[in-house]
Amino acid sequence: MIDIKFLRENPDTVKENIKKKFQDDKLPLVDEVIELDAKRRACQQEVDELKANKNKISKQIGALMAQGKKEEAEAVKKEIADEGAKITELDKQQSELEEKVTKIMMTIPNIIDPSVPIGKDDSENVEVERFGEPVVPDFEVPYHTDIMERFNGVDFESAGRVAGNGFYYLMGDIARLHSAVISYARDFMIDRGFTYCVPPFMIRSNVVTGVMSFAEMDAMMYKIEGEDLYLIGTSEHSMIGKFIDQIVPEENLPYTLTSYSPCFRKEKGAHGIEERGVYRIHQFEKQEMIVVCKPEDSPMWFDKLWQNTVDLFRSMDIPVRTLECCSGDLADLKVKSVDVEAWSPRQKKYFEVGSCSNLGDAQARRLKIRVNGKDGKYLAHTLNNTVVAPPRMLIAFLENNLNADGSVNIPVALRPYMGGKDKMIPVK
Repeated sequence: MIDIKFLRENPDTVKENIKKKFQDDKLPLVDEVIELDAKRRACQQEVDELKANKNKISKQIGALMAQGKKEEAEAVKKEIADEGAKITELDKQQSELEEKVTKIMMTIPNIIDPSVPIGKDDSENVEVERFGEPVVPDFEVPYHTDIMERFNGVDFESAGRVAGNGFYYLMGDIARLHSAVISYARDFMIDRGFTYCVPPFMIRSNVVTGVMSFAEMDAMMYKIEGEDLYLIGTSEHSMIGKFIDQIVPEENLPYTLTSYSPCFRKEKGAHGIEERGVYRIHQFEKQEMIVVCKPEDSPMWFDKLWQNTVDLFRSMDIPVRTLECCSGDLADLKVKSVDVEAWSPRQKKYFEVGSCSNLGDAQARRLKIRVNGKDGKYLAHTLNNTVVAPPRMLIAFLENNLNADGSVNIPVALRPYMGGKDKMIPVK
């Protein structure tokens, strides 16, 4: 959410930003919110003047009573009562206007970074850099669920009976590999100076609306019936929410946290053949990283965060590339975003395994995360990035480490988490 003062003073800039995001239907909202905000401020000014006048004439009552001027005192009391009724009515109007202004402001997209490429959707995202040599082996690479089934490693049928479509059981070596990757990612981030955290897996609605747009909320979040609680779609939500309504000392910045959590997502819409299996599911686990920092430091942390993911995947012999998200592919709160994509030898192309985002002060403004600096208080900047999200990451792992005989190599970095194994041998 952008600053209402910035919008008032720079309406053309805000409108141009909306056009860059190809959301022209939101252009009228800029003028509408300016008009509503003007009414709200006028209302506030009138309330302040009435309250000041009420306080002034209230002091007259005692003096009039002391002088025996009871009738005049009663007239003043009536005037105060009338003023009070008007103040109450204006307070109600102001509250309604404030609510309307906030609702609109939460739908107007954040100002994107000048370096963001302009494009309508993800088809116009721009490749930045490749890491590792993508290889297509001289043998056929099966679909990832077929590889897992060779290890008796996945059971969709039982999961369907228990929970329905979009769920799974991981079994045996595949389940162990899943946990090994999570544990390795945790220690990888701790070694890079991040503080490990296991957050709440449910959050209240004020945190949900503080960390994401309404559109994302509707598409992703599961609501707990009868309670003001939502299951998290990613741990960044509760991790950023940790700082809600806080004034943090500047000397404590940056906060660099890495968190484990299960994630729950509706995943609405039709899914293509490449998104079946464990690619797009309702429940998965993830290691995440977030940073809360000074505004001038957020570009530097943005580059550090995506590099962490690249380094992690390369340590497991998985080629990756970074992809700059274009303006039309950015969620409304984001200033800048880079996707990390892993190589799929079977598909002979890259696919997304993580996303790094700089949200500027948008989340901090919504959640009131302020910094107490030497020159006064200001809003923090927040960033987040996926460290690793199996089981989707397992697709890239299994395909890139598969041998012709069906065995799967275990990279050196991961062997301590797999009981020292250097290879997984299929059972069928």
